[in-house]
Order: sequence, then structure tokens, then C-alpha cells
Amino acid sequence: MRAGALLLRTVPVAAIGFCLGGCQHGVLDPKGPVGAAERTILLNSLAIMLAIVIPTIVATLAFAWWFRASNTRARYRPDFVYSGKVELIVWSIPTLVILFLGGVIWVGSHQLDPYRPLASDQKPLEVQVVSLDWKWLFIYPEQNVAAVNQLVVPAGRPVHFTLTSASVMNVFFVPQLGSMIYTMNGMATQLHLQADQEGEFAGRSAMFSGDGFPGMFFTVKAVPGDAFDGWVQTAQGAGAALDRAAYAQLNRKTSFDPPTTYLSVDPHLFHAIVSQELPPQPGPDQGRGGPDISPKPGG
Repeated sequence: MRAGALLLRTVPVAAIGFCLGGCQHGVLDPKGPVGAAERTILLNSLAIMLAIVIPTIVATLAFAWWFRASNTRARYRPDFVYSGKVELIVWSIPTLVILFLGGVIWVGSHQLDPYRPLASDQKPLEVQVVSLDWKWLFIYPEQNVAAVNQLVVPAGRPVHFTLTSASVMNVFFVPQLGSMIYTMNGMATQLHLQADQEGEFAGRSAMFSGDGFPGMFFTVKAVPGDAFDGWVQTAQGAGAALDRAAYAQLNRKTSFDPPTTYLSVDPHLFHAIVSQELPPQPGPDQGRGGPDISPKPGG
């Protein structure tokens, strides 16, 4: 009996642990204030919906048991057509669920507005983001450096992203930091995020954009402030300059590009991309020869 009781207690716990094991490094394992707030919204929404799902399941089982053929106490009423009390219960519960969910969404959509700066006593780090086919370009205008498929930020400091696309519409997403946002050609969107602790977090494109899509990912490295300054100095001392000619080369269709840095950036490059002064890519159409989507050395 004891062994059986222990098994009954162990199996559900193990099942829950197995199911939640895939949540590591995802939206349920946040590493910043935005991601944490979004996890709270998800859990609150789940609890609100379970408030109607669980009673419905219990009631279904209870009705099936009570009106079983062998229960002589159950009343058979073939002429029953309407009950005000039943109608009140049937409509009031889903109405309350909708009101609660609507309230959670209303509050969350205002508190987590991507354009809304995060509360902090530190000045946000400015980063300009360009989604290409099939890679990510990160420009640090204040530091005058740039990186491909690698985003280095100071831990504990807000980051203000300005995002655009040099090709088709795409989606910038770092699950552990929160708030996926679209990048669109000819437009600039904004996003505020922050990493509360040091570490490496997976970033990705969250919208299919052609054959090279599987290689369109990047790594976010949250480091101490002095380590970030050191990374900037290293980037400024090696690599090539990201001028318009270098950008034209970078803008070619490639995938699985290894992390690369540029020691300087044309200060008007991002504006030229947004304003379409620099022509955008036509999209994922391969054309003659097709894109190079093979993994690069070190990628």
C-alpha cells in the first residue's frame, strides 16, 4: 500500500517536471522585467481559463455518474426545456472569464507597450536592428560599431531598439527577454528590453522568410558594464568598416553566418536603409543560382 501511494504521488510530479523541462530557455524562464511580466500574464490567463475548464470537466463527470442507468434516484424529465438558474450559471461564468481576461490584456498591453521606456536610473543603450536575408545586423550608433548575428548588451541596463527590415517582413524575438516585434521594410519600430542578469540568451526570427530561415538566429550576450566596454574596444580594433559598399556585400542572401563585428559604421546607414535610399532585397525568391544557405565556418 505504501509503495502504491508513493507511486501515485511520484508519477504526477515526474510528469509535471517532464512537461516543464522544455520550458527552460523559453518564455517561462524569463531573464528580464518584460519577460517576467509576460510570464505573469500567461500564468494569470491560464488560471482564469482553468476556473471554467476544471468545473466544466468535474460537472460533466458528475452528471454522467449521477444520471447513470443504475441510479434510481435520478429524475428523468423529458419535458424539461428551460431554467433561469441554469441560464444564469451558463452565461455568467464565461462572461466573468471574458471580463477578467480582457482586464489582464488591457493592463498588460499598456504596461508592456514596446514603445514605452523601462523604468531605470541608467540611460538606455541604443541599438539599431536590421533584419536581412537571412541574418541580423546590430548597429551601435553611440559606440560606432556593428555586429552580425551577435548582440552584446550590459546586464541590468535598458536597451532601446530601433528596428527595420532590408527585405521582407520579419519578427525579432528573444524569448527569455520578451516582446517579439515585427521588422518592416521602409518602416522603423521600437522596442525596450533589459537583461537582469548575465548570461547568453537565444534570439531568433519568429517568422518564416524563405529557404535560409533555419539559419536566421543570433546570440544575446548580457555582460557586466566593464566587459561591454571591453567588447566595444575589441570591436573597434579589428574587422572592417561597415560603409555602403560593405553593406551591399552583407545584404546578399546568405544563411548561418557566423558572428562578425565591424570596427566602424556609416552614421547614416540605418536611415538610408529605412528610407529605402539603399534598395531593399526583393525577398526570398532565389532567382538564378539561389542563395548560399550552407553553414559557414564557425557558424
